[in-house]
Amino acid sequence: MDTPSSLQELVESLRCLPGVGPKSAQRMAFHLLQRDHPGATRLARALSQALAVVRHCEKCNTLTEEQVCELCRSPRRDSALLCVVETPADLLMMEQAHCYRGQYFVLMGRLSPLDGIGPREIHLDRLIRRVGDGLVREVILATNFTVEGEATAHYIADLVRSKGIKVSRIARGLPVGGELEHVDSGTLAQAVVERREL
Repeated sequence: MDTPSSLQELVESLRCLPGVGPKSAQRMAFHLLQRDHPGATRLARALSQALAVVRHCEKCNTLTEEQVCELCRSPRRDSALLCVVETPADLLMMEQAHCYRGQYFVLMGRLSPLDGIGPREIHLDRLIRRVGDGLVREVILATNFTVEGEATAHYIADLVRSKGIKVSRIARGLPVGGELEHVDSGTLAQAVVERREL
C-alpha cells in the first residue's frame, strides 16, 4: 500500500525536529491525524503564527516578537556584563538559575567547521559590535563544554581580548549534591583543576 503523499510529507516534515527519527515521526503523524485533530490544528496555527511574528532581538540575537527583547530593555540589567550563550534555551536556563543579572548575546549555534558553521553563521560580527559599544566591561563565555563549545569559547575570547575587554568562562565541575563515586573522571579532574580557595 502506498502512503498518501500528504501523510508522507507530514512524516518527513516532523523529522526535521532534533531527536526525531523516521519511526517517531510516523508515530507523531498518525497520532495527530487519528486521535488529535484539534491538537494538530493548534500546532499548525501556532507554528504559522510563530514563523510570522518571531524574530531576532537586535541587541542580543535571541528570539522575540519585539525589535529589542524584554531583557535587553530592562533597566535593572547590568549592561557592563555580557554573557554569551549558544541558544535561547541556554539563556532561559541562566535566567531560571537566578545567578546572573547582566545582559546576553545568543550565538544561535557554535563553531563547527565540519558542518560548515563558521564565524558568520553564529553572528560573531554582531557580537563584536555589541562588545565594542563602550558599555561592556566583561564578557562571560557560557558556551557548552563540548569540543565545538570549547573551540567557540576560545575563538571568541581571542577576539574580545583584542578589544581590551575582560573575558571569563563559566566554571565546570561537580554538580550540586553530587557524590564523587558517581562522577566521571573527566568531570572530577576538571573540578580539581578549577578548585578555589575557601
